[in-house]
Amino acid sequence: MTGAERAEGHQPRGCPACGFGFVVEMMDDYYAGPLTALVCCDRERHVLVAGHASRPVTGWPEAEMIGREVSEALGLAFPGARDDPVARALEWGVRVRREPCTFRPYRMDEHRDAVADIFPAYDDDGGVLVALTPVTGG
Repeated sequence: MTGAERAEGHQPRGCPACGFGFVVEMMDDYYAGPLTALVCCDRERHVLVAGHASRPVTGWPEAEMIGREVSEALGLAFPGARDDPVARALEWGVRVRREPCTFRPYRMDEHRDAVADIFPAYDDDGGVLVALTPVTGG
């Protein structure tokens, strides 16, 4: 890491020798749409990295999300759910699909409707991938 990167708080995501980046191992194929924010979290639900569409979808800069608990960072709520779908995915190791939710865009007070797909990571580190797709007018 160069001094300039350290000063800006930037942490390189890939190997400087080969360019290998962050990978989430999933058992099934999943194809995120262009307006889906992908957020990778550790087993304690802290944000590790946010995908390239996260900023345009949520408005949240990645640097302000990293290290924060995902629901707190995004203002993520599941109003109609019996339980916490993120906790369910982590505890049971199950994929949660098309879960209605709301999130709070960056520097805004109102919440927006969205749909979340939540995937447990099947690697040794555990964790979860949250795919957040805003609901557009219909």
